[in-house]
Amino acid sequence: MLRFAGFELDQQRAELRGLDGVAIKLRPKTFEMLRLFASSGGRVLSKQELMEAVWPNVHVGEDSLFQCIRELRTALGDERRQLIKLASGGGYLLATEVVAAPEVTAQAEATRPDSAGRSELPAEVAAAPQRAMFGLSRQALVAAVAGLCVIVVGLAVAAPVLKPDLLFRRTPPRLAVMPIVDASNDPRGAVMAAEVTGRLTDGFAKIQNISVVAPRLAAAAGGDSSAAPGTSSDFELRGELQHSDQSWTLRARIIKAGTGEVQSVVAASVSADEADAPLAQSRLAAGVGHVLARRLNEILEPSASSSASRKSSTGGDRVAVEQALASINQTTRERFGAAQAMLQKALTDDPDNVDLAVALASLQMRGIQMVWFSPEEAVTVEARANATLEQALRAKPNSIPVLEAHCRFLSATNHFVESLVTCAKALSFDPWNGSALYLIGLGQIYLGRFDDALATFRQADRYDTPPASRWTWLLGAGMANVLMGRDEEALPWLQRSIAITPGTGRSHFLLAAAYRRTSRFEEARAAIAEGLRLRPGTTRLNVWPPMKNASPVCIAAWERVVQAEVDAGLPEQ
Repeated sequence: MLRFAGFELDQQRAELRGLDGVAIKLRPKTFEMLRLFASSGGRVLSKQELMEAVWPNVHVGEDSLFQCIRELRTALGDERRQLIKLASGGGYLLATEVVAAPEVTAQAEATRPDSAGRSELPAEVAAAPQRAMFGLSRQALVAAVAGLCVIVVGLAVAAPVLKPDLLFRRTPPRLAVMPIVDASNDPRGAVMAAEVTGRLTDGFAKIQNISVVAPRLAAAAGGDSSAAPGTSSDFELRGELQHSDQSWTLRARIIKAGTGEVQSVVAASVSADEADAPLAQSRLAAGVGHVLARRLNEILEPSASSSASRKSSTGGDRVAVEQALASINQTTRERFGAAQAMLQKALTDDPDNVDLAVALASLQMRGIQMVWFSPEEAVTVEARANATLEQALRAKPNSIPVLEAHCRFLSATNHFVESLVTCAKALSFDPWNGSALYLIGLGQIYLGRFDDALATFRQADRYDTPPASRWTWLLGAGMANVLMGRDEEALPWLQRSIAITPGTGRSHFLLAAAYRRTSRFEEARAAIAEGLRLRPGTTRLNVWPPMKNASPVCIAAWERVVQAEVDAGLPEQ
């Protein structure tokens, strides 16, 4: 038992407890990292040392490490980073004194052998009769009964706030992915259906709060319950693949296995002329997987707030949230203003609605990124959004919309390392989330990891979900290429992005830099003119994106890009 800063670390029970003695929930990897810190004697532990100790013989990226560090700081209330500190050179240390718990030391002292080799026990213990029942000593029996009483009392206290199926559930909900039915009447249909089934299975298997039954076992269980013992499921995913002259279409649904109730239905299509079969399969799986994963998240992660705040799943509140999300992803200043007014009105009618407040915070973060607030307004909006999201994270810590909004907040406020962790958590509930992938790529850009960012944006383009966000990762891929000096490769990405939404002048300024450096001078000047029309008053001094917390590699690359924009005609001041 180790103690530090008011906490107890029980290594035998793998448990962290606070001052009140209540256990603080930690994932096994996060607990193991805390144990390493507590037993290191105040030594700085390098990132490599931590990753090799916590994930032995497994290759993981730094994002996994950052997620554990963030979870530890949250568990310890270390928002100011005074306990777990980042040391020079990139390692971490637990910056507080760690001591052995006194009661453990006292017990060891009381039972040490005497000079004759006998253990010294307290007199009242030594004098007590040592009868046994069911093979247990009297002391062990008393401890067992006391433990049982604690469990019973705990369940009695928890019963009013926990649903019975959640209270006694020992395993995560099980989703059986049934083989996609080939209803295409096309010779390629069987292979296409099998590949899409595999991609859906792999994707849902990445979701952290469910377990997935493989298609073969799911099919056996569906046809004969005795054919696949132990494969009973809570939900089933069923679908059919159809083909026409113009498209392949996948129709899929989530069904509650016990009742047959349909929880969600979705269809996705790709062009029948798509020559890249793996790309078509990926987009079909992502098109239905993205929607169904979010629906599962709504079912499994209900709001912990008042009944009034749960109304966003139906009626006008849901419409308001959906319209706001569309405005976040496909932004013009007019759409932004209309969406903000709509959400503010809805919140006036339902001020306790967590989902509406989160949607407004996320929308307003987009407004900050687009510089549509004055500096004074931006400070107020940021503070209000931060308070809203902290409350929402406490109420709905595994909600995809809440995690997305928090990720956007961290990105908009230039906390890029933290944004990578939060966006990765959003992906752990929706692996096809293009919006989260875009924000991850943006964080990688500012950290100077341009190749990683380009790969992330390409992955988002491969999924192409949600379609309303498509212009963002296209812009991101173009930006990454421009920052790496790959201007020819950047042009088609930027052109495709602008064709979807020309609402931001930044895209045109980047396009101008790429044109200029490929000696297309007239096109470069035209792109600058269009950018200035959309963002009048832009000069060399204010064309820069915010560079707080950006790496030197990123800053140097942007300097070269801005110079190319000036060479193309951007005013100096």
